[in-house]
Amino acid sequence: MPRREIYDARNKESLPGALVRSEGEAASKDELVNSVYDALGTTFDFFLTAYGRNSLDGEGGPLRATVHYGDKFANVFWKGGRLVLGDGDGEFVQLRPRDLLDVVAASVSGQILNPQLMYFGQSGALSESISDVFASLVKQYSLGQSADRADWLLGAGMLSPGLKAKALRSLAAPGTAYDDPRLGKDPQQAHMGGYIETQQDNGGVHLNSGIPNRAFHLAATAIGGNAWEKAGRIWYDAATGGKLAADATFADFAKLTATIAEDLYGTGTELDAVNNVWKSVGVL
Repeated sequence: MPRREIYDARNKESLPGALVRSEGEAASKDELVNSVYDALGTTFDFFLTAYGRNSLDGEGGPLRATVHYGDKFANVFWKGGRLVLGDGDGEFVQLRPRDLLDVVAASVSGQILNPQLMYFGQSGALSESISDVFASLVKQYSLGQSADRADWLLGAGMLSPGLKAKALRSLAAPGTAYDDPRLGKDPQQAHMGGYIETQQDNGGVHLNSGIPNRAFHLAATAIGGNAWEKAGRIWYDAATGGKLAADATFADFAKLTATIAEDLYGTGTELDAVNNVWKSVGVL
């Protein structure tokens, strides 16, 4: 059973805020509190059921979140062992309760799977990608969707109405999530041929994470079935098996996933799929 604690910052920038709902308590009158509580529960259930992972620390530790952080704060972040969410800026970003599952799952996944990765350059982009991948898997798991039926969108509905946008990111087609005169065009890359060398964005962690995102999508759809089962297991073991260096490159991760695919499933469909997708995005 998860151990959830939801706090309310009451639009101040101080943490943790006031405790407003603990594990097993009745629903709050605040829809955002309930949505985050439920999203944490779904994420906990996913990792426990799919991979035997019992919360963040593997030992049933608490899952804490603070909502209503700041005034028109348009972001979600992790600080001091907790997930922190604002309310959106009212112009571009809206943190609507019904759309929060994969956003919450991305933050929690990052703490479980990739806290050791340096948040710069390829290792940082890999960190972002792993969080995105498992956020998508949590959503697919909650909806009972196989890889070929999922939308592979992250943050669908998070961008305000009126913007030409379908999501924050697309794992299936990086660079196509939005294209709006006010917001700009989704800058994510889908192939190493477009890899962006920059000092901004922590060395392009959001710009280049689309490359390993697309690799996972291609692997999951090539293998078929539920993406969290075989493809997800390969990525999970690669991220948590202790063989991923803090400064790992895309190629390092690609080779590790191939090794794990062969260890788990032999020299068959799964290994072929993993090798082929990394070649298709220009990593190997």
